[in-house]
Amino acid sequence: MCKGLASLPTCCLERAKVLKARLGSILQKPKWNVSCCKTGKNKPNLEECLRWKESFEKLLSSKYGLCAFTAFLVSEFSEENIAFYFACEDYRSTKSLAQLPAKAQKIYDEFICSDAPREINIDHETRDITKANMLAPSPSCFDLAQHKIYMLMAKDCYPRFLRSPAYRDLVFQSKPSTKSTKQPWQEKLA
Repeated sequence: MCKGLASLPTCCLERAKVLKARLGSILQKPKWNVSCCKTGKNKPNLEECLRWKESFEKLLSSKYGLCAFTAFLVSEFSEENIAFYFACEDYRSTKSLAQLPAKAQKIYDEFICSDAPREINIDHETRDITKANMLAPSPSCFDLAQHKIYMLMAKDCYPRFLRSPAYRDLVFQSKPSTKSTKQPWQEKLA
């Protein structure tokens, strides 16, 4: 007889939670891919693509860099990090203090609480501090968690993005094309 979820080993419950979060974010999000960054004339040029290697901040400040990086995170099932980071940026810029509690609760429920559909990977101490900050939401109540996620992306995801085939393809495709793909010696033979 089935005793319910309580009878399952903890590792199974954790794995189910991870799968639920991954599948939930896939179903909730439109299909992200690197091709969204290079449609028609609106694609990054070579200088812009190479500028992304200079710093994580330069990548995030570029419209196409952010798109490419987000597509990369989606491909690795970790787009919740960039979504949380920008949700915090939006939250911090909220002008009306009356809106802070509702916005804070929405961010907490989506990214921080233990059964969040897009739970971010932060340590228990940071989670507890953030939960305590929720008692009196202020523009800075997510600062610690946001900083941890920013550092995770800067030190882990960003270097992997720069080494990824997706980034290399973007750089290659942004190189100016020449009239002929043949080498000069090949043209003489033709």
